[in-house]
Formats: sequence, structure tokens, C-alpha cells
Amino acid sequence: MATTKELTVEEKLRALYDLQLIDSRIDEIRNLRGELPLEVEDLDAEVAGLTTRLEKLGQEVESIENQIKEKLNAIEEHKTLIKKYSEQQKEVRNNREFNSLTKEVEFQELEIKLAEKHIKEFQANIAHKKEVIAQTTEKLEIKSEHLTHKKSELDAIMAETEKEENFLIEKSKEFETQIEDRLLAAYKRIRTNVKNGLAVVSIERGASAGSYFAIPPQTQMEIASRKKILTDEHSGRILVDNLLAEEEKEKMDKLFASI
Repeated sequence: MATTKELTVEEKLRALYDLQLIDSRIDEIRNLRGELPLEVEDLDAEVAGLTTRLEKLGQEVESIENQIKEKLNAIEEHKTLIKKYSEQQKEVRNNREFNSLTKEVEFQELEIKLAEKHIKEFQANIAHKKEVIAQTTEKLEIKSEHLTHKKSELDAIMAETEKEENFLIEKSKEFETQIEDRLLAAYKRIRTNVKNGLAVVSIERGASAGSYFAIPPQTQMEIASRKKILTDEHSGRILVDNLLAEEEKEKMDKLFASI
């Protein structure tokens, strides 16, 4: 959003440098948190995933246990039939009926053996799943403890810095309104393209801050005159003279101290 008042080049440079100081302070606060928010997010997802896996494993064990119960019930039914056919064999009148009942008994016995085989397989499967459950539970406990610790760490940092960060974010927006759209877009583009987020830097010992490339004396004089907005040809950063930088730092330090 462009300001309605036309600023001088010096006023633009001061506003840009003030915005840089505010944004750099926000960067410092966020760097203090470091990777913690992402770590907490990842751990949270891991804990949720392990919890879901445990629930699924529990359901699978329950389902297999139900299948074992069905097989045990079936065995009892087969035994009842064996008893029934054995009793009937005592009353048969010919060999054909006797042999027919014998086959029925043998069939039921085979069904019992098959059911017992399935039960053993189910029990082995349950034993394996219970091992996985034990390992997963242990892992979940470790991850949950780690998550609690990291959340506590993050909460402590947030409690210390949240008020200041929110204040500075509002100040950053406020200072942005003092800068014309084209210049603000250039500032944001440069900030995105440089590692440390410094889009506006001062001249220190004849070079732009953080750079080893010397700036010609003539260019330094132009920067000090505050009549043009000049950039470092090597890094693309906007340059301000050291005196202006010191004045704005002093002003911003008072602002930061008031939070």
C-alpha cells in the first residue's frame, strides 16, 4: 500500500532501514525457536501414527481371538457329532450304514485337526502381533515423553517471545505502509534472495556490511549524500551510510526496549 505523502530519498532510506531492523529482530526471535515448531509438529504426527497403529493392532488381535473362539466352538460341535455318530453305529443293521457313519466320524476328526491347526496359526500370529504391540508401545512412550519435553521447551520460548514478536509484526506492517510499493517489493525480493535476510545494510570500513567487496569512494559519497537509493553491485542489497544506520539503530533500540 503506497503512502499518500511523497517521502524524500533520505526518509525512504530511513524507513527501509527501520523496517530492516524490525524484520531482523523478528528473524532473531524465530531463530531462537529454531526447528522446535517443526520438531513438535513431526513428533505430534509420529505419536498420532503410533497411536493409530496400536489401535489397529489391538483390533487385529481381537479379531483373531474371535476366530479362535469360533474354531473352539466348531471343535465342540465336531465332537458332539462324533459322539452322535458313534452312538448311531451301535444301532446299525448292516455294514453299509456302519461304514457311512465311520466316514462321518473320520470327517469330523479331520475337521477337528484342521481347526486345531488353524488355532495354532492364529496363536502364533497373536504372539507376533503382541511383540509388535510391545515394541510399538515402548516407542510410543519414548516419543510421547520427547514430545512433552519439546512442547514444554517451545511453550517456554513462546511465552518469552510471543508478545514481542506480535508487537514487532504489527510494527513491521506499520512501517511497510511508509514505503512505496515498488521499493517495498524490491526490499522483500532481496530479503528472500539473501541467506541472512538483510536487504538493507550500512557501509562499514568501506564495504557493505557482511561483504568483503570494497565500495568505491565516489559511490560512498553518493550514499552519504542520501540523494539516491543505491545497491551493492555484488549482493544487490540496498546501501545506507553508517551515520544514518547508527541513528536508526539507536531509535529502534529504544522501541525494542519499550516492549
